[in-house]
Amino acid sequence: MAKVLIIESSARQQGSSSRELTQEFISRWKAAHPNDQITVRDLAVEQVPHLDLDLLTGWIAPASEHTALQAEALARSNLLTNELLEADVLVMAAPMYNFAIPSTLKAWLDHVLRAGVTFKYTANGPQGLLSGKRAIALTSRGGVYAGTPLDHQEGYLRQAMAFIGIHDVSFVHAEGLNLSPEHNAKGMQAAKAQLAAVVQPTQAA
Repeated sequence: MAKVLIIESSARQQGSSSRELTQEFISRWKAAHPNDQITVRDLAVEQVPHLDLDLLTGWIAPASEHTALQAEALARSNLLTNELLEADVLVMAAPMYNFAIPSTLKAWLDHVLRAGVTFKYTANGPQGLLSGKRAIALTSRGGVYAGTPLDHQEGYLRQAMAFIGIHDVSFVHAEGLNLSPEHNAKGMQAAKAQLAAVVQPTQAA
């Protein structure tokens, strides 16, 4: 049995294309992997604060010196990081906001990209510690950006995943959703068709 961790980052609960992709993913994944455990963390419901001095200090200072806020920040980071450490498959659902990922997803990444926990520094440079895991990114875009200089989602997420040792990364882009109703339907249909290949048992972690 594999553990799948899904991170939702859309600000919208209703009418969200990325959430629609998530539901399609869950349906297909359960059909292909009925024994797997799926956990969903919704960053719009359980908001993760942006990286601040309390968290930085909580990581560095001895526990005996922590203030209440620093201890709280560290506990939150530990919770989120442990969820990632326990997962075999990470799914990040992200609408494109101003050419990049939502700030909520960036805040989550800032809590789990941790020196000595998910990566370490060596004489040869940083080394990821989460090898053997798989990541899947489900994105929704109003325009068509894949493969262009305006797409700051895929490059950043690939780099962030590689930094912590996850090199098996799949992307499903639903694009052109705001161009016209026809483009919307075509973009969502194409993305959902890609999910069929993404969830195949032979590719799962």
